Amino acid sequence: MGWRWMPLIMKSFSFTLVLASFAAAGMASGIEVGEKPKTPKLPGVPYVVHDGTRPQPVKVRSGGAVSTKPPGDALVLIGEKSSDTWNGNNWPIVDGVMTVARGGGVSSKAAFGDCQLHLEYRVPAGRKVKGQAGGNSGVFLMGLYEVQVGESHTNQTYPDGQTAALYGQSPPRVNPSTPQGEWQSFDIIFEAPDYEEGKVVSPAVITVIHNGVLVHHRKALLGPTRHKALATYPAKHPEKAPISLQDHGDPIQYRNIWIRELGAYDAAAKK
Repeated sequence: MGWRWMPLIMKSFSFTLVLASFAAAGMASGIEVGEKPKTPKLPGVPYVVHDGTRPQPVKVRSGGAVSTKPPGDALVLIGEKSSDTWNGNNWPIVDGVMTVARGGGVSSKAAFGDCQLHLEYRVPAGRKVKGQAGGNSGVFLMGLYEVQVGESHTNQTYPDGQTAALYGQSPPRVNPSTPQGEWQSFDIIFEAPDYEEGKVVSPAVITVIHNGVLVHHRKALLGPTRHKALATYPAKHPEKAPISLQDHGDPIQYRNIWIRELGAYDAAAKK
């Protein structure tokens, strides 16, 4: 995570992806493991946002990436070039592998609300990683809710910023990360928040399976992702918005990204 790329709520309540350029490439938060930052307290737990004293998730050995071919009703988000399916920066794609390039993140041309998302990622072998620096990216549901992408097999950071964390809100239940240089996978089920008359009647919830291991199960989100601040829901929220990938200055690689909308029970087939 960090501020190289962040989704912001703009005027007229439109949701826009802002590709922010900062002087410090790969800028980290500066919060160390064991440090208690002066950030807001999180509800329901005795920890603050980005709390370095929070317990590190227990390591669980996994089999690595679970590679799943896209179903027939899925939209495949990696084509021959990133501009086929993504807006924003032009990330190179070679042999089906898309690599983060400095200059900003990307957001899907298609918009989604409730969805099922599969992606596979890799932190390059041999790259120096420390805390939030060196191996950092993220996937944003609706361009607003981040699941952290990073190196957490040996690298430690504040737990709500490690791989598969709901950034700034909740660490994963366990840590099934595999060694740097190996492909890993996320399978994500996301349900958008429900609003009535400008008020949230049910929050967004998310289920995340990392390398075949359940790490979040219908976890309620506090609101759109924020850095060093407590997430809250805005008065207005889109029904659908793009999926986004973050540029944090590190050449994270992605492959086999596909997404499908969650249909309703008893829905009739389209003619």
